[in-house]
Amino acid sequence: MDLSTLKWDAKGLVAVVVQDRCNGEVRMLGYANREAVEKTLSTGLAHFYSRSRSSLWCKGETSGNTLQVSGVFADCDGDALVYLADPNGPTCHTGQETCFFRQVAEGGVQDAVPARPVMSALWQTLEARRDADAVKSYTRMLLTKGSAKIAEKVSEEAEEFGRALQSETPDRVVSEGADVLYHVLVGLLARGVSLRDVEQELARRFVMSGLEEKASRKADGSH
Repeated sequence: MDLSTLKWDAKGLVAVVVQDRCNGEVRMLGYANREAVEKTLSTGLAHFYSRSRSSLWCKGETSGNTLQVSGVFADCDGDALVYLADPNGPTCHTGQETCFFRQVAEGGVQDAVPARPVMSALWQTLEARRDADAVKSYTRMLLTKGSAKIAEKVSEEAEEFGRALQSETPDRVVSEGADVLYHVLVGLLARGVSLRDVEQELARRFVMSGLEEKASRKADGSH
């Protein structure tokens, strides 16, 4: 990136949005000067410029909650950046995973669940269903019946999705696809595997072609 093409403001800063590389969640907003961007690119750790302290700082330098940056992107005007990052722990100084956990509505601003993409929000809901003793739900029922029942439902829904792909309407493909994804997530939850584990595995596979990835799994005996 040619940093001279960025549009620094009167104080030599650009706004920086930090986005979770795996699930797209917006983690924080900060500001960076040229040195902070250069440090981010050279070290792979998110650096910013503190306007209140008038100094460079590395996110997590005291808390350990660093942001490992995999890419830096500029907007069309060149006056704002996105750091794509893998968070190491919560990002907000309050201990929240993201700084954006206060919802703005007509009645004012109040603490709420964090702003999350659909899949992450669904995962959080499934975890809540699992952990809430008094809640009766389909998710709790599946988890209570165990992995064998969930596997049966995944196979059933996958078969229905396959039929929809071949001969049914786009709306049916969408509906059956959603059913498959939901039951897969419940299966992950039952086995103690997180959605993020899967997202990170998908991210890892970006560095190789699908054929190479399949060949590597055959070579190590996995399927």
